[in-house]
Amino acid sequence: MATLIEMPKLSDTMTVGTLVNWLKKEGDAVSNGDMIAEVETDKATMEVECFEEGILIKQYCKQGEEVPVGGAIAAVGEAGEAAPEAPNKDAAETQTDAPKPETPAKAEAPKPQEPAVVEVAKAVEAPVSTNVTVSNSRVKASPLAKKIAANKGIDLSSVQGSGPGGRILKSDLEGIAAGSLTAKNNQAATKAPPAPTLEALSIPVSNMRKSIAGALVASKTQAPHFYLQIEVDGAPLSQLRKQLNDKLASLPVEQGGNKFSVNDLTLKAAAEAVKLVPAINRSWAETTITQHANVDLAFGVAMEDGLVTPVIRAAETKSLQEVSMEAKVLIKKARDKKLAPNEMSGSTLTVTNLGMFGISDFYGIINPTNAAILSVGATIKRPIVNKEGAIVVGETMKIGLSGDHRVIDGAVGAQYLQALKSIIEAPALMLL
Repeated sequence: MATLIEMPKLSDTMTVGTLVNWLKKEGDAVSNGDMIAEVETDKATMEVECFEEGILIKQYCKQGEEVPVGGAIAAVGEAGEAAPEAPNKDAAETQTDAPKPETPAKAEAPKPQEPAVVEVAKAVEAPVSTNVTVSNSRVKASPLAKKIAANKGIDLSSVQGSGPGGRILKSDLEGIAAGSLTAKNNQAATKAPPAPTLEALSIPVSNMRKSIAGALVASKTQAPHFYLQIEVDGAPLSQLRKQLNDKLASLPVEQGGNKFSVNDLTLKAAAEAVKLVPAINRSWAETTITQHANVDLAFGVAMEDGLVTPVIRAAETKSLQEVSMEAKVLIKKARDKKLAPNEMSGSTLTVTNLGMFGISDFYGIINPTNAAILSVGATIKRPIVNKEGAIVVGETMKIGLSGDHRVIDGAVGAQYLQALKSIIEAPALMLL
C-alpha cells in the first residue's frame, strides 16, 4: 500500500511550504534517508527527507506550488501500484488566505476616469483646428470655476489649474477677460500629449516576508520599546582589526588565517559586555522573567527578499576567532537558504549592523523573546575634542539599543551600553 510523504513543519512559524524543486521524479527508486524535494519555508530552503523504501509513484504538486504543513506532496509504493487520489485537493480549494486571481472582465474593466483620458488623448492626436471647441465638461475644474468660465466664454482647456492634480479653481480665472481664452488659443496648450500614467506593480509576498511581518508586528505591538544611544571612539577597534588582518589575512585557515570584519568584533564585544551586565540577557515569559545562562547571539543577515537572524550559541564562551568563523559559516548558509530551524531560533540578544551602508544611527525592532537589540552604525571620521582639549580628527561610532520595558529598564540598558563602550574602546581585552 502506498505511503504518503507529507509537507514537514520545518520552523515554529511555518504553516505552508513552497515546493521549489523536485530532487526525485516519478518512477525513481527511493530509499530511507533520500532527499526527494527542496521546500522554501518562511526563513530558508530545506530538503525533504524520505523515510520509506520503494518507488516514487506520484508527485501531488508542481514546482512553485504552496502546500500546507501536513499536506501530501508525494506517494511512495511498489512498482505499478496505483497512487491514491490527491489528498490535498479539497483542502486547497477551501483555503481562504490565498489570493484568488481576478476574472478577465474584472481585470480589464477600465477605471472611471479612463474614458475622459482617452478622449483627451484623441483630441490631442488630431490636427488642431481654430474651429474646434473643447468641452469644458471634460476639464478638471471646480463647479464654481466652470460656471464663471461659461459666463465669460473662457475655454478651460487653455487654463493651467493650481489646485490638486491641476484642478482649475476660481482664483485661476481672476484677471482673465471674457472671451480672451477660446479655442483659437488652444494650439500651444494641446500640442503635447499628457504624460502617461504609470500603473502600480503588485509584488507577491514571499513566505519569508510573511514571517518577518508577523513576528515584527507582534514584537512592536506587544513589547513596549524604549530607545537609548551611545557614541563610542571607534579608532581602537579599527586599529585592532587592521593589525589582526595584516598578520592573519594571508595565512591559511589551518594556521589561524582569517579576515576579520567590524561585525565580527562588535559581535564579540556585545557578548563580552553581557558578562558585565547579565540583566540584559533576559526574556519575558508572561508570569516570570527568564535569566539566560548563555548568550545565544543573533545577528542580522540581509537577503534579497528579507532578513534572517542566525544564532551563535554561547557566544560569550567563544574566542574572537571562533565567533568570526562561525558567523561566516552562518552567513553563507543564510544566503544559500540552507539554515536549519535551530540555527535561527532561540536567541537571547540580537545585533544588527548597517554600518556597511553608511548608516550612522538607527534603531531595530526587538526580536521576540529578546530583551534588547543592538543597532551598530558606521564608523565616521569627523572633528572631535580629545582629552587635552584639542580639536583632532576622530573616528566615532553610534550604537543604539531598543529595549523591552517589560523586562529591563532604562538604567539596565544604559549600564550595558557603557560596558560595551568600555570594551570597544579597549578591544584588546576581547583577546584575553
